[in-house]
Amino acid sequence: MNTSKLRLQYLFHRYYYKTATEQERDELFALISEGKHDPDLQVLIEQTWDDLHIEQKIFDEQQKHQMLLHILTATPVNQPKKGFIKWIGFAAMLTVVAVAVWTNTKLKPDKHLAIHKKQQAPLNDALPGSNKAILKLADGNTITLDDATVGTVATEGKTLIKKTADGQIIYNTAALTSSADMTPVLNTISTPKGGQYQVALPDGTHVWLNSASSLTFPTRFTGHIRQVSITGEAYFEVAKMPDMPFKVKAPHAEIQVLGTHFNVMAYDDEQVMKTTLLEGSVNIHSGGFSAKLVPGQQAQINSDGKNKVLNNVDVDDELAWKNGLFQFRDAKIDAILRQASRWYNVNVVYKGHVPDKEFTGRISKNVKASELLNMLKYAGVNVEIEANNIVVN
Repeated sequence: MNTSKLRLQYLFHRYYYKTATEQERDELFALISEGKHDPDLQVLIEQTWDDLHIEQKIFDEQQKHQMLLHILTATPVNQPKKGFIKWIGFAAMLTVVAVAVWTNTKLKPDKHLAIHKKQQAPLNDALPGSNKAILKLADGNTITLDDATVGTVATEGKTLIKKTADGQIIYNTAALTSSADMTPVLNTISTPKGGQYQVALPDGTHVWLNSASSLTFPTRFTGHIRQVSITGEAYFEVAKMPDMPFKVKAPHAEIQVLGTHFNVMAYDDEQVMKTTLLEGSVNIHSGGFSAKLVPGQQAQINSDGKNKVLNNVDVDDELAWKNGLFQFRDAKIDAILRQASRWYNVNVVYKGHVPDKEFTGRISKNVKASELLNMLKYAGVNVEIEANNIVVN
């Protein structure tokens, strides 16, 4: 079964059982509007209708097919957007089917539906991550940022460290009044598995940290260069200061910029470090490898030494994590599950070989782990949650 058909099945059932996110509903309606999947849509609706196990159908077969035909061939009057009418009809039909289920099962609950409901809410599951991080100060003291109250959480010299109501940390150096206050010290923000966080650095640079990541930086930038270090994954929107370039040190490379937007993925358990440029320009240095990127390019530093630059990468895929999404394009199952492991704070256990499959799809990061894994099940991957483990059979 092709990927688009699998995706239609997944979105259809999510919508029908009222578990679809807003993004998933939009994606489903877009697929319906294209008109390419009308035969698949017909099969799905008929299967849903026939699987109700209702003893006395509200509509006979002729009425069912007339309703389906109306959806698939709807032509609006003085309205060029045929797809809009089509998905309105589709939504209306599913509403009618749902009413039929309720009417016929109110007094006599259906065993099939009860089983499905139980499967939708498994006992073993994992909640999505949230804004969680630890701030380590220069003296070694630590602050759990998710527990800290809004306002000033610490001071370093006369630099105020504040937590905002929307859950980020801001370094305010406005109180500096003398050269003695200029001496910088290092702070580190670390996110655990299942955590993410934002920080506004003293120069106004904004950094988004993905789960299981860290950022080390001075409380004030001095000298001729602004330098920070990262592990894991981070997205940077660097404040423009032409006389003081910005440098990011990652485990296997250095990135030099003046002012730009870029993403760095440098997890220890990934075979490739990726730097993706959205705006401006950056220079990448790793051993004997050097490259200058322009927007839309990605530098890949491989553990096997086969480094390269890709053109016209899909930056939406690379930034999906920052925008609250899992988004995959021809992704290997083990790569998907590494992301799941970091976000849901679970382990991945393979019983046998890693499935040799690739997957394309998108889902909100706000869903429980079981809902992400359901997408993989539609692609034929035997995967379950057991205690704190994602188990692949």
